[in-house]
Amino acid sequence: MALEKMKTYKPGNGAREVPAQEDNDPAVIYCDPQGIPRQDLYELRTTQILQTPRSVVILYQFSKIWRVLWADGREVPKNPEPKWFGSSAGKWVDDYTYVAETVGVDERTWLDKAGRPHSADMRVEETFHRVNRDLLEFTVTINDPKMYARPWNALDKFPMKLLPPETDVDEMMCSVSEFMQFNKAMGWGDPTATNTGGIVYDPPSR
Repeated sequence: MALEKMKTYKPGNGAREVPAQEDNDPAVIYCDPQGIPRQDLYELRTTQILQTPRSVVILYQFSKIWRVLWADGREVPKNPEPKWFGSSAGKWVDDYTYVAETVGVDERTWLDKAGRPHSADMRVEETFHRVNRDLLEFTVTINDPKMYARPWNALDKFPMKLLPPETDVDEMMCSVSEFMQFNKAMGWGDPTATNTGGIVYDPPSR
């Protein structure tokens, strides 16, 4: 099933990469939200994590997205309403490890920029483990039996270094007007088309 669905996807990255003007990635063409786990996997840059008595809140630099991972004892819904970023809930398994589960991620989202698909039944587990004061290890596990033979780790103990508290996070936005300007400069037919292959908002690597 995954292979059949993936044939309809034309990604701008990876082994199946197509020219930018043929890319049909909805996050690139329409500035659609990336969803989860893609928000964790593509352009994961400076990330703010806030803890409240009832939740863990994550603020992503890319697209200025925020998520609430509930930590008040609730379970994820059994019949979730599809949402761009699904519904998330988790718990502390020890003093240094928080594990969250996300369900109900809208099927229109892709798993990554390489064009891997997922079903409506996908479950995403995120593990945040604080190794010491300055280091957090982040693991993302995808479980989608309709699409993949077994659960698999998209990130495995990905290191995240603590930054100074006064760090000012730059914004990175998906801007349709900038897409249009880029297409016009490239001479790609209709200057109002928004498909740029993502080039316009990819900043240089740090």
